[in-house]
Amino acid sequence: MDNLVKLWKKPTASEIYMLAGWRQWADAGLISSGLPRYLINKTEAEKIGEIHPEGFYLFQIPGTHHLFRPQVQLEEGHRKALTTNDNEFYYTENNGKGLVIFLGEEPHLNGERYASAFFDAVEALGVQRVGIVGGVYGAMPYDKAREVSCVYSLPAMQQEFYRYAARFSDYEGGVTIGSYLASLAEARNIELFVFYAFVPAYDFSQVSPVVSQISIEIDFRAWYELMRRFNHMFGMDIDLSELEIQSLNLTQSMDDELAEIEELAEGIDLDEYMDALNQGFQERPFVPLGDMWERGLRDIFDDADDDADENG
Repeated sequence: MDNLVKLWKKPTASEIYMLAGWRQWADAGLISSGLPRYLINKTEAEKIGEIHPEGFYLFQIPGTHHLFRPQVQLEEGHRKALTTNDNEFYYTENNGKGLVIFLGEEPHLNGERYASAFFDAVEALGVQRVGIVGGVYGAMPYDKAREVSCVYSLPAMQQEFYRYAARFSDYEGGVTIGSYLASLAEARNIELFVFYAFVPAYDFSQVSPVVSQISIEIDFRAWYELMRRFNHMFGMDIDLSELEIQSLNLTQSMDDELAEIEELAEGIDLDEYMDALNQGFQERPFVPLGDMWERGLRDIFDDADDDADENG
């Protein structure tokens, strides 16, 4: 194992999974950085290791000033706080399963060595499958199930992922840390996948002189819907009631914000803009197979009760 990896506790659960995120550019809705941090706090996960930052980060680029430099907070000449490039592993258990939560800083340099160190930790911790989360902005209805795209490391994984209401990505362009790791994980036979959720963002510049663009800064609905998938896949029962409430509140706050925009810009109607989005959007809510059977049986019994009522 790379000496950059330091682990001071090894999980002992019979099944161990990982949810990973980074402070990175594919972090719309704070899905990649905010959701892991939320889970760490929610589950009171214990820090069990880290990847040392040596050789992965730039201090500066000539001609720039604050782009990469760590930020310091001084008080009467003495350091009170200093930002660092942390890559940390946390651990919690739920429903008899082990969950490693990783939150890192996307590397600037030596990507292959960083990936190797990350995979060393995955293997040393006994992780059976790694799930990475990311967010991408897109024009989609804010009150509908988030569209989720999927990238995976091993071809044999594809069939299973049809169950998770995700489309398989055909993206071409600059690689994200998640897609990069998914590509390299195959050579080490590591099961790794990435769920990218699309976070609502709107360009109103053609219809409103008041507001040109708005987007959801923290997409609690995406957090909630991704965690429903993780709970089901990993056989866990992490309490999502708080995220569900925040998801509903988010929809209401978006209703209020759009109404305020219409009030400020008299004469504009955003309904046409939103209607166009709805018409071109195919919603794919995640419905676990067990829930589908339960729903189907409930419909059958409801129909039987209706027939019995009609026949007296």
